[in-house]
Amino acid sequence: MAEKERVEEKRPALKNWRLFAAEEGAAASFDQAKLNRHAQLAKRMFRTPVLTVREMGFPALADFAKAFIDGVNVYRSLFFVSILKLDMLYVASILSLISVWDVLNDPLVGIVYDKTRTRWGKARPYLFFTPLPYFLSTALLYCGGLFFQNNNTADPRKIFFVFIVLFIEETFKTIYQLPRDNLTILMTPNPKDRINMGLLTRYTNIFGANIVFAFILPVMDLNSHGVTHIPMSLLFAVLGVASASVASVANMGLAWGTRERVILPPKPADTKKSLFYLLKNKYAMRNYVAELATEWYADGGYAWDVVTQMEIMGGVVPTLFAYLPYNILNPLSVAFVPLILRIFGNNKRNGVLFFRIVDIIRSGLQTVAGILLIRHPFWFCLTFAVFWAMNAADNAPTSVLEGEMGREIADYTEYMTGERPDGTSGILPGLVKKIMAPLKAMFTIFVFRWSGYNPLIPSAPFSQNNFAVYQKVYFLFMFAGALPNLVKLVPLFLYDLVGEKREKMYTALNERRALLAKETAGQEPEEVRELEAALEIAGAEEAPRGAK
Repeated sequence: MAEKERVEEKRPALKNWRLFAAEEGAAASFDQAKLNRHAQLAKRMFRTPVLTVREMGFPALADFAKAFIDGVNVYRSLFFVSILKLDMLYVASILSLISVWDVLNDPLVGIVYDKTRTRWGKARPYLFFTPLPYFLSTALLYCGGLFFQNNNTADPRKIFFVFIVLFIEETFKTIYQLPRDNLTILMTPNPKDRINMGLLTRYTNIFGANIVFAFILPVMDLNSHGVTHIPMSLLFAVLGVASASVASVANMGLAWGTRERVILPPKPADTKKSLFYLLKNKYAMRNYVAELATEWYADGGYAWDVVTQMEIMGGVVPTLFAYLPYNILNPLSVAFVPLILRIFGNNKRNGVLFFRIVDIIRSGLQTVAGILLIRHPFWFCLTFAVFWAMNAADNAPTSVLEGEMGREIADYTEYMTGERPDGTSGILPGLVKKIMAPLKAMFTIFVFRWSGYNPLIPSAPFSQNNFAVYQKVYFLFMFAGALPNLVKLVPLFLYDLVGEKREKMYTALNERRALLAKETAGQEPEEVRELEAALEIAGAEEAPRGAK
């Protein structure tokens, strides 16, 4: 009898050690009878939007500003090699060293973030102070061309400057990026809210990036023809300071103007335990494996799009012609999202899978056509315009639907664990990626040298005087970046968090959140008030249906 009792005592403990099973107290394993008390509230939370216009406007403004500065970052390799004039070997080495610092920085930030509980929420406090040092260090980096005006590609002062500024930038980027990426999912439990916010931020993203594109290429072209003599170092400094200033103000405004409504347990899980919560999420595991399988890969790290536009197409005028259909369709593609959802019966997985396959095929056909027509700029630009317009048509649908799928995968972790370990769950995969960074840097250098492109030759139509070089450049621009997507298709085929299974997950998850709100009343007053307000709105809208 005593032996039987000891066995019975061990069973609950053994259950907790099952790596792939749901955690005790999580929505996936919680007492259903207890959850059912909040079933109606949970359904309303899932089906009723609660975000105000202002709350959707702040993320849109912040993303517009972030896209502005990201637009400058698109030309970062061009800036390092052609304007600051650093050898690509030093650039790759610096980036590898920074990744070593990330091995220490990322886990620390992830652990601290997951343990954060304040009256303002989990993510918002970080957005009050991190944008300023992050974005201003980026601005300082792009002022480097004004500080160092020499052609010495091994100048130790330049190397030291880039390393120190990138070190500061990367440190605060980590502290900023993790809360920013997770804020949307904490603002509302309603998928329609999140998709609408994704549509709006995608639209503003397009215009934020286009501000930069409208300056850099035209100035480069006018300079090459002797029409203007604007130093590119000055242009990068002005764009860096302007974009950083706007991004700092907009992102701090985001923290001030929004609320977090998703209730979290007052006491976070132990770090040693949450490190392995990745094993509770089969969808996240598959994505991580696919990413790690391609982490060594690189496309050479240079601005191959700029080379294509300035040297193969022939400058701003033919580039405007080649990109015109894309620039028209890209913002309009936001309107296609509701249509795509109807076509695929609200199955986001099928929509994203279809468009990814189409993109890979389109990239391959466009690459072949471009390589064959590289000696004929007019026909090259014409075929580019047709294929690139096809790319624009699915840009917004793919971006918005993939974004919501990512949030569903994060919610699945909460469903299985009762926690939101957004910081610690990425530590182990992140460490593996950082360890592979030196290999990626070496591959970047190899690919850059394989291209045969000499960045010290002034940019002008076919200035390299070698069509084979430009065929390699176009391959790297158009198709090389699409190759890892073949591997990343595999998790999409296995993604089954759709339809009734998805709705059941959210019902149980929101029942658990509603129950948690009752349990934590008085401990998290602001969050509870926000949730209760959301439920009141939901209840008011559901009442006529119930009466009916």
